[in-house]
Amino acid sequence: MPTDATKKTAARVALWITQLVLAAMFLFAGGAKLAGSEKMVQLFAAIGWGQWFRYFTGAVELSAAVALLIPSAALFGAILLVPTMIGATIANLAFGQSPAPPIVLLLLAVAVAWTRRHQLQAYRGGWIIRRTVR
Repeated sequence: MPTDATKKTAARVALWITQLVLAAMFLFAGGAKLAGSEKMVQLFAAIGWGQWFRYFTGAVELSAAVALLIPSAALFGAILLVPTMIGATIANLAFGQSPAPPIVLLLLAVAVAWTRRHQLQAYRGGWIIRRTVR
C-alpha cells in the first residue's frame, strides 16, 4: 500500500510533468507566433484581427510558458492559458479544424491551476496583511 508521502510525491511529480509539457508546447507555439512562422501569419490573417493579435498571443503564450517553470508563478501561467485556449478552441471551430488539441491543453492548464489554487489564498492573505498593516 502506498503511503501518504508516496502519494504526495507522485502527485507532485505528475504536476511538474504536466507543467513541463505545457511549458514546452507554449514555448514552441508562442515562439512560432513571435518569429513570424508563415503558417501563423496566414492563420492570424484569416482570423482578421491583424498581426498585432499574433504578437499579443505569442507574448501571452511565452509568458505563460516561462511562468509555468517558476513554482511561485506557475498558477498565473496556467490561468493565462485558460482564456487563450478557450479562444483557440473557438478559432478552431470557426475554421473547421478539430478543437481537440486546444481542449486538451485547456484541460491541462485547468488541472495545473486547480492543483495550485492554494497559492491564490497565500497571495490574498499576504495582500490583506500588507493592507491592514499600513
